[in-house]
Amino acid sequence: MIYSMTGFSVAQRELAAGTLTVELRAVNHRFLDLSVRLPEEFRAFEGAIREKIAGGVARGKVECRVGFNAAAGGAGELKLDRDLLQSLIVAARTAQELAPGSGELKLGELLRWPGVLTQTAPQPEELGEACLALLGEVIKDFTASRGREGEKLKAHLLERVAGMETIVAEVKPRIPQLVTEYEAKLKSRFLEAMGTLDDDRVRQEIVVFAQKIDVDEELSRLAAHLDEVRRILDKGGAVGKRLDFLMQELNREANTLGSKSVSVETSRASMALKVLIEQMREQIQNLE
Repeated sequence: MIYSMTGFSVAQRELAAGTLTVELRAVNHRFLDLSVRLPEEFRAFEGAIREKIAGGVARGKVECRVGFNAAAGGAGELKLDRDLLQSLIVAARTAQELAPGSGELKLGELLRWPGVLTQTAPQPEELGEACLALLGEVIKDFTASRGREGEKLKAHLLERVAGMETIVAEVKPRIPQLVTEYEAKLKSRFLEAMGTLDDDRVRQEIVVFAQKIDVDEELSRLAAHLDEVRRILDKGGAVGKRLDFLMQELNREANTLGSKSVSVETSRASMALKVLIEQMREQIQNLE
């Protein structure tokens, strides 16, 4: 599978301590350019977060945002000190026996007694583990979305490759025909100008002309490069840089075809090839 460098994914998880959000977004870039934005609670895990993202993304300008909204009241788990509460109850009963006229301690007063109820803050390790686990889910969805986009780009590129192969197939048989047409014109001009036909001179001119317009090598290289584009797309993986290089090679052959052109058909073919190559190049900039 090939992957687009453009993608987006976000996921949220409710923790006892609060709401955790992880977001990934990316656009195309020559290399992996990763920026991470974290709340202070997660700063210690930046290295692990970067490593995890780099393990799933090879190229692109990637931005990771981690958000954390603490739950009301400090986002901690309430713990009851049963021993202390029992001691307070016993002490309250003893005090009431010694002073029968005194009022009873209410439950609310007992729970507010220092140390009876404590609220534990979430451990940093727990937050880090939760963040990395959620990031794993986001990367999975992020990769899947980039894969779907990559398949669309692949179909687009293969469509252009097929178009270029059609043009090459149409141009190739035209070259011998152009030589034959030139020979007929040359003979006609000799007869008009000299009243006679110099076969040796005609043959020499034909040889020179045939060499000048010989684009067999260019067409063969074009076909070979297009085969390589298909092979790379079928193999998948990180293909962007290799395909970008092939676009340069294809463009070079298309330019040579145009420079050797002596007919409207081959000039149009050269221009059509360059248009398709440019369309492919634009899409390849988005591939990992």
